[in-house]
Amino acid sequence: MDRKGWIILTICGILLAANYYFMPKQAPEENKPTLEETDLTEVPESEAKPEVGEMVREPNIPKVGEKTAVLTSGKEGGPQVEFHFTSNGGGIAFARLLDQKKIHAESEFVTINEHSPAPIGAFTEGVDDYLALHYQLVEKDGVIFCEATTPGGLKITKRWSLEEDADAPGAAWRLNLKVTLTNTGKNSINIGNYSMFCGSVSPLHPREWENQGGAYFLDDGSFTIKDSNWFKKGFWRDARPLFQESVEELEYAGVSNQFFTSMIQPKVKQPSTYWAKASKIDLPGADPEKPKYSVRSGFSLPVTKLASEEAETLSYSVYLGPKSYSVLKKLDGDAKEVMNYGWFTPISVFLYSVLNWLHDVAFSKTADTWAWGLSIIALTILIRCAIWPLHNKSTRTMKRMSKLQPIMKDLREKYADNPTKLNQETMKLYKEYQINPMGGCLPMFLQIPIFFGYYKMLQFAVELRGESFLWVDDLSMPDTLTTLELPFSLPFLGDALPINLLPILMAVTMVLQMKMTPKTGDKMQQRIFMLMPLMFFFFCYNFASALALYWTTQNIFSIGQTWLTNRMPEAELVKRTPKKNGKKTFMERMAERMEEQQRAQKMGQGDAKKPMRDATPETKKKKRNPKTGG
Repeated sequence: MDRKGWIILTICGILLAANYYFMPKQAPEENKPTLEETDLTEVPESEAKPEVGEMVREPNIPKVGEKTAVLTSGKEGGPQVEFHFTSNGGGIAFARLLDQKKIHAESEFVTINEHSPAPIGAFTEGVDDYLALHYQLVEKDGVIFCEATTPGGLKITKRWSLEEDADAPGAAWRLNLKVTLTNTGKNSINIGNYSMFCGSVSPLHPREWENQGGAYFLDDGSFTIKDSNWFKKGFWRDARPLFQESVEELEYAGVSNQFFTSMIQPKVKQPSTYWAKASKIDLPGADPEKPKYSVRSGFSLPVTKLASEEAETLSYSVYLGPKSYSVLKKLDGDAKEVMNYGWFTPISVFLYSVLNWLHDVAFSKTADTWAWGLSIIALTILIRCAIWPLHNKSTRTMKRMSKLQPIMKDLREKYADNPTKLNQETMKLYKEYQINPMGGCLPMFLQIPIFFGYYKMLQFAVELRGESFLWVDDLSMPDTLTTLELPFSLPFLGDALPINLLPILMAVTMVLQMKMTPKTGDKMQQRIFMLMPLMFFFFCYNFASALALYWTTQNIFSIGQTWLTNRMPEAELVKRTPKKNGKKTFMERMAERMEEQQRAQKMGQGDAKKPMRDATPETKKKKRNPKTGG
């Protein structure tokens, strides 16, 4: 990229940052009544319009006479999950994961479907229109039976049970649901008018990004997910109150946040209508100007008309647990797509597999406390060793290019007004000294997909939750040592400045590593290059400390590698002796093409200077008759 390109790129980045900082903030809703102050009974339910940002409502299922029951799953190590059932809706009010504690909590556990308007498995007549049914709830031999009948005569019987095979993948987080629908009335009933509720999930902490979760479904192998950003008001559109889509072959549907998910999977693929909504929630510690949202979803039952006394049975598998790739990949129906690694899925999956292998085989038995931190360091060193030859070649190329800088400077001054000639002479120079300018950038380009694959993998690595390393309490969170209250507000950070040590170390080691790297390019490019530590510093500052650990380890490794390379024999700058009939290098071919283009351009200009040929056909001039004067 030339100087103009760098300048334009920098200006665009500054304008984007300024736009983000000075964009009008949403006014706090001080006058908006809270849930307790709002009299929802004044507005008929049928006339209430859905709106993004509304508080999560309590279900319109009567609380009177509520009966509850609990099923607990687990292995020899003890109980893992508590499934709390309620008779109001006949489903799972919430699931408490006993091996996952909330952030910065000693005794509170992660709860799925916590801020939900209805239990998981509840029936609705359309979007958010939950049936006000009070089920008869009975527990017998570890099985929950729920039964109720609608005013239209549809008897709904649900049978909830834990996964019987304890060795099945993800057995602790799985339930079997069998629903029998019986028409007890006289008129036929289309069960396709009813939907099943998948549940609701909320961010685990105020700094969780919206795109780390969302409402999703799998339709015949095609995965679709909509995070809460999709429902918000955008620059060029209004807020979207509802996502709804017809699905031909629904394989599963659910909702997720960064680390956990609620997923319902029909035993048989079915055509359906999937819907999803988002609601504002009051998350402790969240910025009032940047509210957080929970997402919820549901899907319609297959279109089937039941005549009087006719029945239909549907079977489902319900998963309420962590978004662990090693667990989801073993479930039926391609459930691993829930990880949503994106474009870098192969790299993320490979790095995830190596990281888990290092933990299970090498470190879990020798250093259990710091096993995951050591696994990250070992994986980083393995990656750096794999690209060592490329890095070494890049460093030597950059050294040789740095020796050409005095000649390059003379060329820039000599051809300051002729960029074409400057490029031609530069290529010629590279050709003479056998230098490939792309050789210095190749390792950097190679690291970009590795970095993004690593970044996506660490985003959803639930295995790192609560794992400590050195001074870091939780590798899935920033390593905040303390928080400073500032008298002013900083861009992107606000008036509370957390002191995260690992990102600071990452930036310092990155600067040191760049100081040791040979300087190439002009001064403008070098200054912009030096801004990279600052960019990565802001990028990683509030991210999981595992990413900063990876990048810091990589910088330290690069410093050692560069130090070792600098003590190797200096790369010599030798002109190439042209060989007859020798194979031409890439730079030679490029230089020749530029010379050919310049010759063709000169020939075109030379032709342009010649007088234009008169293509007008000559016509014989008529002889004028001599004037007679009369």
